[in-house]
Amino acid sequence: MTEKRAPAPTTPAPRSRARMLELVFPSDTNYLGTAFGGWVLSLMDKAASVAAVRHSGANVVTARMDAVDFHVPIRVGEAVALDARVIKVGRTSMTVQVDVYRENMKSGEQQLATNGLFVFVAVDEQGQPRPVPPLQEGDGEVSTDPEARP
Repeated sequence: MTEKRAPAPTTPAPRSRARMLELVFPSDTNYLGTAFGGWVLSLMDKAASVAAVRHSGANVVTARMDAVDFHVPIRVGEAVALDARVIKVGRTSMTVQVDVYRENMKSGEQQLATNGLFVFVAVDEQGQPRPVPPLQEGDGEVSTDPEARP
């Protein structure tokens, strides 16, 4: 007789998303006064890892950064708003899309500056891959509403 398993619990959409806000200081920039690409990537990795941990309920490790595009420079004094969300789930891995917006803090105007995909693997206490819950309906959908941005 085969034992029936209950479906794996899903993770609610808000738990599969993370938002961050940072201010760009001179120490975060190059000699042109624009943010170092490596600094932006570090912020993206942090935001993506928070979304992956929230989704999986486990420790995670970065397995891959992919398709990172820098669209416009981010300057000293601007805010950097990051929106990370799990968009795809494998057995032990999660793909997280991160959108980075530069924001004029005085006007509130935001513009997409950078975006990219990050893959994380959930790991147990021994550092071995462990299963992650599936995405819930509606997870990974991108809102076009500017008010929904970070």
